[in-house]
Amino acid sequence: MTSPVLVIVGPPGAGKTTVASLLAERLGVAVRDTDEDIEATTGVTVADIFVEQGEAAFRRLEEAAVRQALDEHTGVLALGGGAVLSEKTRASLQGHRVLYLEVSLAHAVRRVGLSASRPLLIGNVRATLKRLLDERAPLYREVADLTIATDDLDATVVADRVLAQLEGTP
Repeated sequence: MTSPVLVIVGPPGAGKTTVASLLAERLGVAVRDTDEDIEATTGVTVADIFVEQGEAAFRRLEEAAVRQALDEHTGVLALGGGAVLSEKTRASLQGHRVLYLEVSLAHAVRRVGLSASRPLLIGNVRATLKRLLDERAPLYREVADLTIATDDLDATVVADRVLAQLEGTP
């Protein structure tokens, strides 16, 4: 059975995609993002899936994309911010090395801004992010083997800290 070197979870604005790319490059492995997988499979953007089909339809696609990526991918895998909402996905993550990129509300708001590509954040970005962080933080912690707080850190520093933890150094 194949398995990703590392699976990355965290809320919008935590830096999952950027850190995943940096780690994959440094580890000499491929990077994969389940949101990109969904877009490639459906030919539709995540934002459009939310608008046209609804969140429930997207979450079903996401469950399948995560399951497939966990079965096939041997590099660094970044999951969408809401992937941990699925009990099936959380169960699928057992036995995999999972990194939770933690970010505070203030930093997440600053990083995300008013991005139209993030369908769950349309409207009051700060209030929505707070709700998402409150709802999802316990689920991220539940699945994570490693946690890195990303506030005030450049993505390269986050990658350095992740690699140090993977290698067992303080």
